[in-house]
Amino acid sequence: MKILSVNAGSSSLKFRLYEMPQEELLMKGTIERIGLSGGVYSIRIGDVKVEKEIDFADHSEAVEILLKDLVEQGIIKDLSEIKAVGHRVVHGGNKYSRSVVLTKRVVKEINEISDLAPLHNPASILGMNAFMENIPESTNVACFDTAFHQTMEPIAYLYPVPYEWYVRYDVRKYGFHGLSHKFITEAMKTKLKKKEPNLIICHIGNGASISAIKAGKSIDTSMGFTPNSGIMMGTRCGDIDHSMIEYVSKKTGYSTEKINSILTKESGLQGTAGMSDLRDLDRAYEAKEEKVMLAFDMYTERIAEYIAKYFMKLDGEVDAIVFTAGGGENDPIIREQTILKLKAFGIKLDTKVNDQMLTRKGNEGIITTKDSKIPVYVIATDEELMIARDTYELAKEEA
Repeated sequence: MKILSVNAGSSSLKFRLYEMPQEELLMKGTIERIGLSGGVYSIRIGDVKVEKEIDFADHSEAVEILLKDLVEQGIIKDLSEIKAVGHRVVHGGNKYSRSVVLTKRVVKEINEISDLAPLHNPASILGMNAFMENIPESTNVACFDTAFHQTMEPIAYLYPVPYEWYVRYDVRKYGFHGLSHKFITEAMKTKLKKKEPNLIICHIGNGASISAIKAGKSIDTSMGFTPNSGIMMGTRCGDIDHSMIEYVSKKTGYSTEKINSILTKESGLQGTAGMSDLRDLDRAYEAKEEKVMLAFDMYTERIAEYIAKYFMKLDGEVDAIVFTAGGGENDPIIREQTILKLKAFGIKLDTKVNDQMLTRKGNEGIITTKDSKIPVYVIATDEELMIARDTYELAKEEA
């Protein structure tokens, strides 16, 4: 069964085509600058990459061109071969704790909670409508980035603010990167040969989140009402004292919207070190640039603090700590500096193995010594494949 895994942005579309259940990747690509001049269409089939400059009027036209190209390239003979399309949806609010088949009611509800993710949910709806219009016979599935964390208890997801805010305005912790945390949890069940593992998962990319997994389910996660809370990130501030917003507003004359934009796009590693690309940061760190060394110290301190917090939340019964996503998978400096801050827990790093453990080179596995009290893994995440798996299971039920 051929399954399309899709991630739609307001002016972009990322896509992968899988043969399921074999999980064979048939092609992947992106469409950028939809609705703008200078559109770019890029597709990779095996080792062959094709890139074209095309102006796309809207998402529907972009999808139409993509599907036509799949036939012309011989990837599929007919559009009927695509049995289902899985759509990444950033926010499912309180309504969705799992992936669901798209219906008019589901699309309506995703739209109704768009104020929780104003930059993302409307874009997802554009993608959904475009595929439902162009291949109406296929099953469309919404895969929510918040769903995996819906197993949190009120003690974890409620904020100590007026309870009315939760009841009337849905103010609570939601958590994000759920597709990644779910993928890693499933992968670790296999690696540990344990159906209900206790894990601490560190998704370290430009956006970063850490989760506590107890008996295979999320019981807490660092991101909250928005993806801006939790640990320090590439350009996001993470946890701060909210009172500084009013203080800075009075000092600068900036609106709360302006300050929020700064906290989201100009803070974190970018705000402290003046850069957010981890490759640039690593080079500057090795050159002992003072601000970068400080930024890394702050960054890994916050990662270690959350790991320690979740260690306690799991009663010290942790089967593994897992580093994943771009930085977690391919930045030995971040991993080393974080683990050095956790020596009180008896975690011992094998520095030689850590330096070589890069998923971009096909390496993943344990980076701690045999006598480490908790094994630390580096595992490649795959959110697109997680979408394809969920979509395949639901499409089978619909068939």
